[in-house]
Amino acid sequence: MEKEIKVWLSDIKQAISEINQFIPDKKLFKEFQKDLKTKRAIERNLEIIGEAVNRILSQNPNIEISNSRKIVDTRNRISHGYDSVSDDIIWAIIIRDLPKLEVEIESLLER
Repeated sequence: MEKEIKVWLSDIKQAISEINQFIPDKKLFKEFQKDLKTKRAIERNLEIIGEAVNRILSQNPNIEISNSRKIVDTRNRISHGYDSVSDDIIWAIIIRDLPKLEVEIESLLER
């Protein structure tokens, strides 16, 4: 695997780690909704993840990352359509999608 791709995979892993540190201990949606700094920090890390996935796929489209198109689309929505990003969607990504992505990224880094 190319060195740049490993760097981008590591960036994704770091962003996921930061998101996991930012979410409320009890993982309560209402706490997340009230914490503007946490929401913005998570959104920034989702942008980083989306940009890294986009770069990886541009460099090597054969690398398999589940929901890669949705990841990039989410990054674009946060960056360009920030007013159409709902807390519900971000929360669902954190709870449902990031754990799966984390496992995939760790597996790719081990190759």
